[in-house]
Amino acid sequence: MRELAFYQVDAFTERRFGGNPAGVVPLERWLADAVMRSIAAENNIAETAFFVPEGDRYGLRWFTPAVEVDLCGHATLATGFVIANFLAPGKTAMGFDTRSGALSVHREGDLFTLDFPILPTAAVGDPPDMTRALGRRPSAVHAGRHWLAIFDRESDLRDLAPDMPAIAALGRDGVIATAPGSDRDYVCRYFVPQAGIPEDPATGSAQCTLMPYWAARLGRARLTGRQISARVGEFRCELKGDRVAIAGHAVCYLKGSIFVE
Repeated sequence: MRELAFYQVDAFTERRFGGNPAGVVPLERWLADAVMRSIAAENNIAETAFFVPEGDRYGLRWFTPAVEVDLCGHATLATGFVIANFLAPGKTAMGFDTRSGALSVHREGDLFTLDFPILPTAAVGDPPDMTRALGRRPSAVHAGRHWLAIFDRESDLRDLAPDMPAIAALGRDGVIATAPGSDRDYVCRYFVPQAGIPEDPATGSAQCTLMPYWAARLGRARLTGRQISARVGEFRCELKGDRVAIAGHAVCYLKGSIFVE
């Protein structure tokens, strides 16, 4: 029997029970993939992050309850939060090696900033099943790693009635729906049922797709975003060439142990 430290952190929020919950499991060496998948499924939250020290950096992997993913923002922020607050108090810069290359987290006070790659999109025709999948016709659709469905008003996003099997059938890494915000530069929602997450509450990696679009549309590199899920996520972003800085807060909900064979 092995006892592993476990933290659950709410990311991209300043309040508990807001933002996106992430599990964080510090390791001395990697567990078997099947064990990490089982832990993530047992946790049954959007993502569980596992990390291992590698010199002055960390190896980092993320699992949903169903699959391992290539990029995850909120669990990376949560990992940086755990390192800076519990494992190496006072540490302000953390580098990670991942399936999406080198990433970093910088802490300034209570604000944590991710350095992530952009994931740009290009305009496409409206796929015939997009309207049925979202329950409302978007004004435009872009495609890249994700589908990006663009609406005219924040109220359009709030009124969406997503059909999860239909969204899963669209492929790619889910559907990001977005619109101008009433008190933020933009708002968004994110649906990725094929990864075991019907609606993600606060998605850091979605900003890698949203920022190139909104920065070009609004003509500014620094923008604020809000994910209008039931839990709500808040983002401060800056486009920097082919990278995007994604800043947010986090709070710890749980600190304890898990046991594996």
